[in-house]
Amino acid sequence: MSFGEPEGYDGDARPRPLLRRGAPQAAAAAVCLVLGLGLISGAVTGSWLVGGSGEESSPTTFAAAGSLWHSVPVDQLFPPTVQGRGAGPGGADRTWTRIAVAPDSGCKDAFDPLLRKALAPVGCERLLRATYTDATESYVTTVGLLFTTADAPGMTALANRFRRERLDRRSDLMPLPYAAKGTLAAGFGARQRASWTVSVLTEAPVVVYAVSGWADGRTVDDPQPAGDALEADATTAAAQAGLGNEAQGLADRVERDFRRNVRSASEQPS
Repeated sequence: MSFGEPEGYDGDARPRPLLRRGAPQAAAAAVCLVLGLGLISGAVTGSWLVGGSGEESSPTTFAAAGSLWHSVPVDQLFPPTVQGRGAGPGGADRTWTRIAVAPDSGCKDAFDPLLRKALAPVGCERLLRATYTDATESYVTTVGLLFTTADAPGMTALANRFRRERLDRRSDLMPLPYAAKGTLAAGFGARQRASWTVSVLTEAPVVVYAVSGWADGRTVDDPQPAGDALEADATTAAAQAGLGNEAQGLADRVERDFRRNVRSASEQPS
């Protein structure tokens, strides 16, 4: 009987360089490495687009995000109906219906003075806002997309400041609602604000925010940031009514749609 050639030797039992033997395998390994790196980089780029990973976007993606205010239809940024599966108290589903869209504008008179001052370092390119109501028409929520003039380091610096100083929890830095005449939100003013959230993106020159209140125009003496209102032991009227869920849930879904739009825009051939 016979045995196969031992690996690393030729037919005369002379040593054979192992590297020479693996050229096809080496080429295949190189291809796999390239594909693997491509998949990894694609995952990193795409992860923030579907949920926010904290990873920085590419310059192309950042630029694409900053131009969406004039290149994407309003119905894609603020859909007429937004589904919030599991977004309500106790994991209940929510459905929000858009009742008003503000004309796209600058930021003059759009924020209270202190919030305007806090956002000033990143500038204001454009502000888009829409107001929604829930399925029972008990609550109203304004959601906004502030497109800034800042670069990626500028957005990161602002995000770090908001996180470090907890600016998103200060009631004197609440966003203003958009009260549209002739709608359920006609009486939704500064004194009607009950809960809010502010999110400074670092992967795009955008600040996403939402502020909620009752549709009957009642005033609120103890507004509570959405993050606190969502705590199990929160006892404020806003928390008990689920207004923290309204603000946070709608802001999250508008932000998610925004990320999808950025992905689509960045994938368009130049």
